Amino acid sequence: MSQLALFEDEAFAGPEGLSHAREFVSEEIERELITRVAELPLKPFQFGAFEGHRRVKSFGFRYDYTQQKLIESEPMPDWLKAMARSVEAFGNLREASVRQVLCTEYEAGVGIGWHRDKPYFGKVFGLSLGGACKFRFRRRRGDKWERFAFRAEPRSLYLMEGEARHAWEHSIPAVDALRYSITLRTMVEKASP
Repeated sequence: MSQLALFEDEAFAGPEGLSHAREFVSEEIERELITRVAELPLKPFQFGAFEGHRRVKSFGFRYDYTQQKLIESEPMPDWLKAMARSVEAFGNLREASVRQVLCTEYEAGVGIGWHRDKPYFGKVFGLSLGGACKFRFRRRRGDKWERFAFRAEPRSLYLMEGEARHAWEHSIPAVDALRYSITLRTMVEKASP
């Protein structure tokens, strides 16, 4: 399946390596996933000495900003393993390629600033649950910024690889309503701990 075939809107022409699937999960599965994520022992995101407004829980591995390294975390529970298998099928990956999962809760008014995922991680998948968000991309072109944005609707899945993953930064401005996300990542083998 070609990258563009994954988009319902043929006008969607994002960065190379960005794929998107609407309605990746059903409303019933979305409700179940929201319940499971909300029941996790979510803690404020720690960025060194600073605390972010979003709340998170990592499985498999987590990046420790104080130690500035990747460390092992709890293994993925079975319900997340099942989601990882679905995502791997979407990305044409072998089973058990997804080795890190981050569950995040964004309350209304919370977002995430410009960043790239750490180089330990390879392909990055994100499942949007609950509220929608604006998903923004930017990269420097000379003295200007090239920009792209799309609306990540509830139940949709995105995949970042290639240029979208390595050459572009991404961010989410403050969301309008409670939103959850499940980020699933493969590992760069040479960079694994």
